Amino acid sequence: MSKNLELKKQVVEEIKERFQKSNSAVFYDYRGLTVAEVTELRNECRKNGVDYVVLKNTMIELAAKELGVEGLDEHLKGPTAVAFGMQDAVAPAKVLSEFIKKTKKTTIKCGLLEGEVLDVKGVEALAALPPKEVLIAKMMGSLNAPITNFVGVLSATLRSLVYAIDAVRKQKAGE
Repeated sequence: MSKNLELKKQVVEEIKERFQKSNSAVFYDYRGLTVAEVTELRNECRKNGVDYVVLKNTMIELAAKELGVEGLDEHLKGPTAVAFGMQDAVAPAKVLSEFIKKTKKTTIKCGLLEGEVLDVKGVEALAALPPKEVLIAKMMGSLNAPITNFVGVLSATLRSLVYAIDAVRKQKAGE
């Protein structure tokens, strides 16, 4: 086996490993960016727990086929960078969407979430989700609401009982 083929197989294995370890991936056309802008984007990705890597389309296609991911090939035209969400599935979509709004130069090609290919609208919808902490806070508030209401009802019942006893006491004291 040639050395070149061995290297390609190794790259495909590394890409497969990234897909398996990540929560999501966003495929991005980075044409038109300056070196300074790419550096800024990489730094922003790093801050948000996102791995930003420029990969060859053929290597991505091979890795996707081996993982059983279908529908990705049609999006892999031209230069492709991939942002892997290693900690938060929403982070790559958010970082890239905000960067695109700021620079107005590049585009998102597609995304990958739990083995399913997302179109550009799907990635934009993912980017529009509130941060994980906000979602958890909303969920906790929703779970807490019935308990809070129950406590309110109980305290109102006790308060009514206290008022009734106090009224009886005042009535007897007045007699």
